Amino acid sequence: MKRALRVLLLASLAVLPSVPARAAAADGLWRDWNAGLKEAASTSKPVLVDVHTEWCGWCKRMNRDVYARRDVREYLQKHFVTISLDAEGGEAAQYEGKTFTSRSLAARFRVTGYPTTIFLAPDGGHLANVPGYIPHERFLLLLRYIGDGHLDRGITFDDFVKSAGAPARGR
Repeated sequence: MKRALRVLLLASLAVLPSVPARAAAADGLWRDWNAGLKEAASTSKPVLVDVHTEWCGWCKRMNRDVYARRDVREYLQKHFVTISLDAEGGEAAQYEGKTFTSRSLAARFRVTGYPTTIFLAPDGGHLANVPGYIPHERFLLLLRYIGDGHLDRGITFDDFVKSAGAPARGR
């Protein structure tokens, strides 16, 4: 009887829809590619694209240690449109008048490691790729650099970091 119950429980767990940990923990922070670009165009907010994979340990750490922080989420919600892009996914994504899969879109942006954070202008124009895990203090500096318009004004990131009083190394 116990064995039959355990088999039934395991079978029922196998058919439950899986919800990515980021979707459950991020309070509606993430959009898909097409909806995110549409929202950015209508709100004139820059776009942050988190390029990740399901198996990536550093991606999970970035979710847990950086994106889950209240100060990071609040800044992102106020200043950016945030897009989650699974670099191994097959979802259809429109960009520059062409249809891509999530996988081919990551390749189009020359993403070779995970996580990679891509920044786009509100019109979808590419601003920068930032590969790798970024500790939350450094990540907030990067967000402020782009979100507060310092990049648009031609200020280098190093000059911005110096003016913010933060250490210049360890990006």
